[in-house]
Amino acid sequence: MSTDYDVIVVGGGMVGAAVAYGLTGLKRRVLLLDGADTDYRAAKANFGLVWAHGKGFEQPAYQRLSIEAAQAWPDFARRLEEESGISLAYERNGGLHFCLSEQELASRVKRIDAWHAQTPDISPTARVLDRNELERRFPTLRLGREVAGASLGDIDGHVNPLRLLAALQTAFVRRGGRLECNRAVMAIRALAGGGFEVSASGYSVRGGRVLIAAGLGSTALSAMVGLDVPLRPQRGQLLVTERLAPLLPVPASGLRQTGEGTVMIGVTQEEVGYDLATTAEGAVQMVRKALRILPDLARAKLVRQWACLRVMTPDGMPVYADSKSHPGASIATCHSGVSLASFHAGPYAKAFVGEASTAVLDDFHHDRFNVQKAA
Repeated sequence: MSTDYDVIVVGGGMVGAAVAYGLTGLKRRVLLLDGADTDYRAAKANFGLVWAHGKGFEQPAYQRLSIEAAQAWPDFARRLEEESGISLAYERNGGLHFCLSEQELASRVKRIDAWHAQTPDISPTARVLDRNELERRFPTLRLGREVAGASLGDIDGHVNPLRLLAALQTAFVRRGGRLECNRAVMAIRALAGGGFEVSASGYSVRGGRVLIAAGLGSTALSAMVGLDVPLRPQRGQLLVTERLAPLLPVPASGLRQTGEGTVMIGVTQEEVGYDLATTAEGAVQMVRKALRILPDLARAKLVRQWACLRVMTPDGMPVYADSKSHPGASIATCHSGVSLASFHAGPYAKAFVGEASTAVLDDFHHDRFNVQKAA
């Protein structure tokens, strides 16, 4: 049967755009269907961290995936900037997780040691610095008196997330992909001769394969092709200041100074369903902690507070799975779309079309949530 495209990717956000970009590099005919700007977009709440250190604690497969993705980011960023003509403002000078007491610092030492022990074949990528070591390493930091030290991830960094998304979509189109915006997918139907028909806002198209990467919309869409993937929204509130002179030389967990000089402060982790409201309590929580770390922020003006929804699985790990009942239909979803962009555009795209081993995906199948089956 003739189809319009080799692959239809449903969802033009950070995950879908990265995979679509990778697939066009593998000479596949790809259609990328994106929804409306008013959709629940995790990219709007993205802190822009390319982060590995400490991620995947007690989850070695996720730890390994995060490290490999972070290590691949420099080459990925250079290539994407060349193809898109868009600067990503990507920097990889390390990332900090501050500790606000000696007890927190001691606990962090144990956690990072245990994290490294999960993957003994990988060279350590993080270390813990006490306050003296931290100030020697970053002499321009003016720390609050409670800061006892921090863990430092050597391969961590940050990027402008909105530029990243624009670059992925631009490079995808330049490679020959087709991007259709404001196309909310209403139905996915398997065809008798193979392939799928996707209907979206008065638009109908056929493809040999379908990849669902629609964030929180993936649960309803994946059910159309026999996939049962539990996802939930998690609200993250953020604050941003006016532009300031340099005061934070590298990004930190919950603090990041952008290339434009603004400082992002965040991020809350709230289980409130689909509520996108901002709260005074959330702002106070974030500001109090930020001031304990960087007291100089007390003189800064806050210019914006907003909230968006993360895409969360029950265990926080990504889901990559193929449908057994609808061969050719797959899902890819995670809450680390920026950090894992290099993986989605590279190894995942190759595995998706059978040009690389799929073994790396085995630990991320949604069957892990099926308690009956696991037992």
